[in-house]
Amino acid sequence: MNDPHGPGPMAETRLTPAQVRALYPGARSQIYLDVAGRCPVGTSVREAIDRHLDMRMLGGDKQAMFALVERTRASFARLINAHPDEVAYTKNISEGLNIAATAIDWKPGDNVVLCAELEHANNVYVWLNLRRRFGVEVRAIPMRNGVYPVQEMAAAIDSRTRLVTVCAVSFAPGLRTDLAPLAQACRRQDVLFMVDGAQSAGMVDSDVERLGIDALAVSTQKGLMGLYGMGFLYVRRRWAERMSPMFLARFGVDLGSKGEAALGDYDFELMPGARRFDLGNYNFLGAAAAEAALDLLHRVGIERIEAHNLMLAERLAEGLQALGLPVIGAPRGAHRCQIVMIGSLGEGHDAADDGAMQSLYEHLSANKVKLSVRRGALRFSIHVYNDIGDIDQVLALVRDWRR
Repeated sequence: MNDPHGPGPMAETRLTPAQVRALYPGARSQIYLDVAGRCPVGTSVREAIDRHLDMRMLGGDKQAMFALVERTRASFARLINAHPDEVAYTKNISEGLNIAATAIDWKPGDNVVLCAELEHANNVYVWLNLRRRFGVEVRAIPMRNGVYPVQEMAAAIDSRTRLVTVCAVSFAPGLRTDLAPLAQACRRQDVLFMVDGAQSAGMVDSDVERLGIDALAVSTQKGLMGLYGMGFLYVRRRWAERMSPMFLARFGVDLGSKGEAALGDYDFELMPGARRFDLGNYNFLGAAAAEAALDLLHRVGIERIEAHNLMLAERLAEGLQALGLPVIGAPRGAHRCQIVMIGSLGEGHDAADDGAMQSLYEHLSANKVKLSVRRGALRFSIHVYNDIGDIDQVLALVRDWRR
């Protein structure tokens, strides 16, 4: 009998960025430079969704659905160089952050180190909530030239620090973080190093072993090229097994091969690693989409994707700077990644703070360029389906606007 989800990940014949582009109508019908907001759905992802819905129309095969969940978990674990037992399912990054935050036994006077100016609000409120509930100190270190002040953050760690958190790539101004110094400082002092991977997963190398990441929260609708409503939480096994989930359901309890509704002894064991954080039935549709998208990422290769994205971003940043636009951050260098922002950081969301930048945004949008405005600045974000033609067309439109 055929698997209603298809054969799972394809034999990994390599794909080029041009071949991936052919699978993304949304990247060909417009100049799509907004993966930092969301990725358009590709045809292979849509086909996986349709197969899953076809199966569900006929009632569904629960065991096949569980098998899908485990294939997808393993595929994501492979992408970040983790073990599948170190990956839990979530519905989004905010849930992943809260799962990790509430699994720690906080004491009044413990502290968290972060840089609030560079965080999405959801990676600030979770810690402010701990301050309100448990008396946890939130140590907010000011940013430095648009990037995380990693040395100052490392210096802020003391004997009461329980967790340090950063974005691997900030959502604004979209610059890359030097993770190694913070990872090393956290490891020396037995502090959990938690990373928000919203703007990095699927777009830059996120090898948790090489980077020293202890916990990583991601969602699937951006660089992982899947749907809203699903995410992953990686927690290093040695950390996960020191943590107690705030919420617990059957899938978080280790009963061996017993069924999903089985009730064991009241004196129970938690599942190994991050599996203890799984709650109830899964977003099977999201898993079907994520499996297909992860297959594409594996078939191109994350190193190749990162190099492709960086090449296009540098071309765009240099071209914009040459046209006199205020590019945030150096066009090349250690902090440059797949996001390029122009303007100056402020407060605007979906509308630029500066009149000239708003005029440019409207000109580009009218000419079928999809981009974002975040914190008052224009944000272009690139993924594997983009090509040099996209970049050159944007630069030509900017030249037209300047005239």
